[in-house]
Amino acid sequence: MLILLPPSEGKTPAPAGPPVDLASLSFPCLEVARKEVMEALAEVSGRPDALAALGVGASLAHDVERNRRLHAEPAAPAHQVYSGVLYEALGYGSLTPAQRARAEEAVVVVSALWGAVGFGDAVPAYRLSMSVSLDGIGRLAAFWKPRLAEALAERAAGEIVVDARSSTYAAAYAPPRAATVTVDVLTERDGRRTVVSHFAKHHRGEFARHLLTRRGAEPATPEDLLAVAREKWNAELREGTARRPHSLALILEG
Repeated sequence: MLILLPPSEGKTPAPAGPPVDLASLSFPCLEVARKEVMEALAEVSGRPDALAALGVGASLAHDVERNRRLHAEPAAPAHQVYSGVLYEALGYGSLTPAQRARAEEAVVVVSALWGAVGFGDAVPAYRLSMSVSLDGIGRLAAFWKPRLAEALAERAAGEIVVDARSSTYAAAYAPPRAATVTVDVLTERDGRRTVVSHFAKHHRGEFARHLLTRRGAEPATPEDLLAVAREKWNAELREGTARRPHSLALILEG
């Protein structure tokens, strides 16, 4: 099983420790590309128009300043640095040792800066969205797409892929459609269903946690994944096509 997550917008800087070692990160074939993005990010983060170029407000100026020295910033495991709503719901800190090992094996975070990292990879906090275009790099989703297709090909082969990414990060990597299931969250009230947007991250995090903590065999097919979802949610599966993956809907009462 492979669980694809987006990074959180907010990140928790490591209080101390050694800096990132690019050679030690998962998917080492991405090392050169990671260096290119780090250098381009450091350059744009030092410009007078850095906030506008990165699409952030003045309240995040400190985060943008940190981008200029990522090679020296303390690094921590990705499951600590990424600390937004989805990651709070996943709750790595409260997993058992066996469940943590399972998470570090199964979870891959698709990142605008790193391309893709494992859950246990040590990285510094940074500020960069996949929707940004960097000088010399271009739009990051387009930059990473061929590189991630190559880097993740072996990891995704023969696995059920649970895709809990947002559309911004899904644009950077398309796993094999026949074995991929995206996770949607809907509310149902009086027979009418609507897409959940604001709280979808929370429920995707809860679903990822269920996959990591439940007993029994891991799901191997989209139908298996539907059965796992129905252990805790009202859920439906829409079969994929040659052009789109399967879609699992977690249906909440409105």
